[in-house]
Amino acid sequence: MPSIRSLAVAALAATLLTACAATGDTTRSAAAKSDAALQAVLAGPQRSAEQKERDGERRPGASLAFWGLTPGASILEVQPGGGWWTQILAPYAARTGGRYTATAADLANPNLAPAARQGRERFAATYADAAVYGKVELVNWGPVAAPLPEGQYDFILLSRVIHGWMRQEGAVDRYFAQVARGLKKGGTVAVEQHRAAPGTKADGGESGYVTEQFVIDAAARAGLKLVAKSEINANPKDTRDHPFGVWTLPPTRATVPYGSGKPADPAFDRAKYDAIGESDRMTLRFTK
Repeated sequence: MPSIRSLAVAALAATLLTACAATGDTTRSAAAKSDAALQAVLAGPQRSAEQKERDGERRPGASLAFWGLTPGASILEVQPGGGWWTQILAPYAARTGGRYTATAADLANPNLAPAARQGRERFAATYADAAVYGKVELVNWGPVAAPLPEGQYDFILLSRVIHGWMRQEGAVDRYFAQVARGLKKGGTVAVEQHRAAPGTKADGGESGYVTEQFVIDAAARAGLKLVAKSEINANPKDTRDHPFGVWTLPPTRATVPYGSGKPADPAFDRAKYDAIGESDRMTLRFTK
């Protein structure tokens, strides 16, 4: 006959196994819910047909899986631009009980250009539908903006912004320090950036391409640690030697120098650049 001790041990083991199974079920359930929520967002009507067409080259689902975005995360998107990622991240946060924040023009800056203020207003109006995007929060960002709130964000996305920072003296270190300040301990900084060939001399952001090592070193100076790299967004067809920098390629498809204000050149032969597709990009994950 089993002893009282052996029966007690067996009961404890059974309890632990049940608890582990329940934990595993909960984890799998959360992962399934996350995946279902993300797939629903990617297919959602808030995204235009043009945005969805780019999924084959931008690979949002695979990228977010690599970066480790989780349900209920507090998300910060730095300089969201045209909102390609916003159309994904804000609804995802809304569906999973998370929080979405984007950086925007610094309203506290007395020298803020009217165009920058108007851009902030347009962004807020575009994402005002709480039924789709949840409550979209905006935080001041710029060369003289107040520091980000400390340790507020689980997930911070830097998508194609670092080359722009390189055009302002001291901005790379200043903005990476801001990002590191805003990140929670153990959180993720996700980087998607046009990638220059290893060893390429920095050009101040003129081409739009940046070496991985430049980004890794800048992040390290801010106290961020590289967790992993991925080739999800690699494009071996990208030679990186285009007449108008990365903007020669889709989706911009420039035919004159980017930002020059010159009218498009109808005689420019775009065929080989369109055949390349979107740029070769690094996909990096950092933490602190």
